[in-house]
Amino acid sequence: MSDSGRTRAEERIAELDTSPAALAEQLELLREQLLAAEREVEQNRAGWQRAVADFANFRRRTEQDRLASLGLASEALLIKLLNVADDFDRAIAQLPAEIAGQPWVEGVVAIDRKLRAVLDSEGLTPIEAEGQPFDPQVHEAIAQDPTDRLPEGSVTSEFQRGYMLRDRVLRPALVAVATAPAGRKANDDSNSNEQPADAGSMED
Repeated sequence: MSDSGRTRAEERIAELDTSPAALAEQLELLREQLLAAEREVEQNRAGWQRAVADFANFRRRTEQDRLASLGLASEALLIKLLNVADDFDRAIAQLPAEIAGQPWVEGVVAIDRKLRAVLDSEGLTPIEAEGQPFDPQVHEAIAQDPTDRLPEGSVTSEFQRGYMLRDRVLRPALVAVATAPAGRKANDDSNSNEQPADAGSMED
């Protein structure tokens, strides 16, 4: 205890300025500290929310990239399988009639059917070509076929089958497109160049 007989706590209480002005000043200081603390909390909350949103966006982009990579890999594999399917088609089409019923031939045909079933299960569908109007979205013309058999601009034959992967073209069909025969085209050009006779210049 001090010489005055008061405890240290009592001395500190006595030293406090309890005047209205001092109390008002202390209250204002506390209010400012509270506002600063609230601002800091809000900033921290906003930062946390941004971090959560950024992480969600990162996860979404990562998943999209992963799916895109898988999609590209799947498409590349499907195209390779289509090349194998093309080989089966050519081999089966060239089989001599006299061996068509042999067991090993039937085995090859069965393998081709299984391969087609796998492609179907992956969402592949053949593109209609022969006899259809040429469509540059799904057909790729590699030859012209002068013919009267089909209208001009129609697909007359298919060199390689095309396929859709769900709603997109995985591989266009390679086709020949009908054009007017040379003789008919020459006649059409000749007729278009003829000038109509002038009725007034004709003699009675």
